Amino acid sequence: MPITLKRVGKQDQALFDDVAPDVFDGPIHKERLARYVAIPQNLMVLALAGQQVIGQITGVEIHHPDEEHELYIGNLGVTPAFQRQGIARRLMHALLAWGLERGCAPVWVATETYNSPAQALYRSFARPQTMYVYDWNLPKK
Repeated sequence: MPITLKRVGKQDQALFDDVAPDVFDGPIHKERLARYVAIPQNLMVLALAGQQVIGQITGVEIHHPDEEHELYIGNLGVTPAFQRQGIARRLMHALLAWGLERGCAPVWVATETYNSPAQALYRSFARPQTMYVYDWNLPKK
């Protein structure tokens, strides 16, 4: 079965009814998905085997008042049964093309130090930078 790529829009929420295991970090919440696709700066490309989502990449177009707008790659996942077939690379190329069409110049992504497959993929596109990443949760109301 051929693998097709699809840029996600507001009209594509039904595609998320059949998602293969481990494509996303957790389950899809319909209300979160609706909010995500409603924001034009949020970009997502799906890899489909028939009607099943077997891979995804997300990005955010970030605008600045003093710099070119940039593309942040937020998440990339391919179900284990379809890994090592070039799908992640195809997803990267599709998201980068979309960012370029939207006028993004700088692109950046962060990954965990233990995630060797992600590091190898991203290293094939750019050289790594040394930086610190800080993350925390805001208190819930």
